[in-house]
Amino acid sequence: MQPPVVQEQKHRGTFAFPLEFHHVDQSHPRYHMPLHWHMDYELVRVLEGELILSLNARGLTLGPGDAALIEEGVVHGGLPGQGCVYECIDMDLNEFLRGNIPDFSDTARTLDATFPQNSEELRTIHRLFDTVKAGQSGYVLLAEGLILQLAGLIVQNHRYVSGGEQTARTAKRVRQLKAALGCIRKRYMMPLTLADLAAPTGLSPRYFCRFFTEMTGRTPIDYLNFYRMERACEQLIYTRESVTEIALSCGFNDLSYFVKMFRKYKGTSPRQFRKGGQTL
Repeated sequence: MQPPVVQEQKHRGTFAFPLEFHHVDQSHPRYHMPLHWHMDYELVRVLEGELILSLNARGLTLGPGDAALIEEGVVHGGLPGQGCVYECIDMDLNEFLRGNIPDFSDTARTLDATFPQNSEELRTIHRLFDTVKAGQSGYVLLAEGLILQLAGLIVQNHRYVSGGEQTARTAKRVRQLKAALGCIRKRYMMPLTLADLAAPTGLSPRYFCRFFTEMTGRTPIDYLNFYRMERACEQLIYTRESVTEIALSCGFNDLSYFVKMFRKYKGTSPRQFRKGGQTL
């Protein structure tokens, strides 16, 4: 059974209120946010430390009090610095807007991911996070109102740029990256070679390795092992399976090699991680 991806402080989305809240600190199994994408919008705010976001291979650094709004379909991931604590809200923004603001979905535009300090948009984002996090009586109505207010401010203040800035070549590279990441997500538990990872992109293994490294900052095999470690962390926290069973389910046939890789990426052993002795 797929374990939940959030450890605590999560309001599960419903059909009537399609929003989920994530509080992420060093104890979170996905403290390092793997590259992924989805058809929801995602708000990220940093409470402590520094978070480096990757948005379609473009780097963005957030500090305490900063926030970013990530559009649907954008390949994104996050690398937290020492002591970083951040929060995320995933939401079906189109469902909240109900088609009332067509300019917001204009295909010729793309959202500016960040907002200036002391801007009304940023203050609204912080109020939204605080409202959802508190979860007090009436918070659903308040949250919906704040989401609509944020959308209105974005339109009113033209917080987007021309979509023409994304060239056809860039769009193609993002599609190829999504194909490779999709392969890893679906088949990480199986033995995978560089040729296997390259196949969905239509690139030769040699060129694919260079392409993937340029887009993610990691080699394909390094990212595959990183992703496997993230899934192993989830299983260590949310299941009672043995370390050996988890290693096998994450694509490792050699337990000693799994433990070695876990130490490399997490700075501790699988058993210590399970006991709550995580280190960075």
